[in-house]
Amino acid sequence: MRRPRFLPDNFTLMLITAVILASVLPCQGVVAVGFDHLTNIAIGLLFFLHGAKLSREAALAGLTHWRLHLTVLACTFVMFPIFGLALRPLLEPLVTPALYLGILYICVLPSTVQSSIAFTSVAHGNIPAAVCSASASSIIGIFITPIMVGLLIMPHSGTGGYDSSSAVLQIIMLLLVPFILGQIARRWIYAWIQRHPILVKVVDQGSILLVVYTAFSQAVVEGLWHQLPLPALIGVAIVSAILLALMMLLTTYGSRLLGFNKEDEITIVFCGSKKSLASGVPMAKVLFVGHPIGMLVLPLMLFHQLQLMVCAVLAQRYANRLKHTPIESSDKSA
Repeated sequence: MRRPRFLPDNFTLMLITAVILASVLPCQGVVAVGFDHLTNIAIGLLFFLHGAKLSREAALAGLTHWRLHLTVLACTFVMFPIFGLALRPLLEPLVTPALYLGILYICVLPSTVQSSIAFTSVAHGNIPAAVCSASASSIIGIFITPIMVGLLIMPHSGTGGYDSSSAVLQIIMLLLVPFILGQIARRWIYAWIQRHPILVKVVDQGSILLVVYTAFSQAVVEGLWHQLPLPALIGVAIVSAILLALMMLLTTYGSRLLGFNKEDEITIVFCGSKKSLASGVPMAKVLFVGHPIGMLVLPLMLFHQLQLMVCAVLAQRYANRLKHTPIESSDKSA
C-alpha cells in the first residue's frame, strides 16, 4: 500500500508518539532515574558508533578547504546567534519567553552530520568538505555551545549558578569520549557496522526518542501543557520558518559573493543552515539539568523537521539543475 504523501516521515511520527506517551504516561520517581541512566548509555553508544563510522581519509581530504570551513562555522556559531538576538523584538511576541529561549538554543547548536552530508551528496556538492565541516562543527560545538548557552541564554532564564566549564566537561564525557573511542575502534568494527546499518539507525533514533520522552515526562509533570497556549506553538513554527529562510538566503548568496563555486555553495548551504537534533537533545539534558527542558527542545524538534523537508526539496532542485550545468572544479575556491 502506497504511503499517503501528507504523512510525515517515520521518525517524526515516532517523535510525536514519544511526546504523546509522555503526556499520557510520564515517567516519574525511580522509573525516571532508570530512564535517565538508560538514556546516557544510549547517547554514549550513539556517539561511539558515529566515531567508528567517520572516515578519517574523507575528513582529511576536505580539511585543506579552510575558507569553506570558516564560512560554515561562522554561519553556525556567529550568524545564527546574531539573527536570534537581533530578531528578538519580532520573534518573542510570537512565542512565550520560555519558547524564545528554545529558539536561542537552536541558534547556538552545532550543525548536523549525517543529513548535511546526505543532502550534499544528493545535490552533487563537495562531499569531502561536507564530511569535514559537519564533523568539525559537531566536535567544536561540544566546547562552544555550553559557553554560548551561559552567555546568551542563562542571563535571560532567571536562573543562576551556571558553570560552563562543568557543562563542557560533562558533555566531553557524554559525547566526545565515546566518539574518540569509536575512532580508535574503527579499524576493528567498521566493516561490521557497514553490514548492519540498521543498528546505527536504531541507536541514533532510539537515543533521541529516549531523551525526548524523559524530557517531556518531566515537563508534563511540571505542567507543560497548561503553560503552552496553541498560538505560541503556531508561533514557534513561524519563527522556525523565518530563521531557516534567513539562513538559507545568507548561505546561498553569501557563498556566491565570497566566490565559491557551485559544489562549495551546496556544501555551505546544507552544512551552514542546519542544526543538530542528535547533539542538541543530549546537550540540553546536561546544560539545563534541574530545569524542565521540554519547552526548550520543542522548538528544536519543530526546526529539525522543517529543515529536513526544505533541504530535501532544495537538494533535488540542485541535483536537477546540475544535470544540465557543468560543475566547476572545487580547486578554484580552495
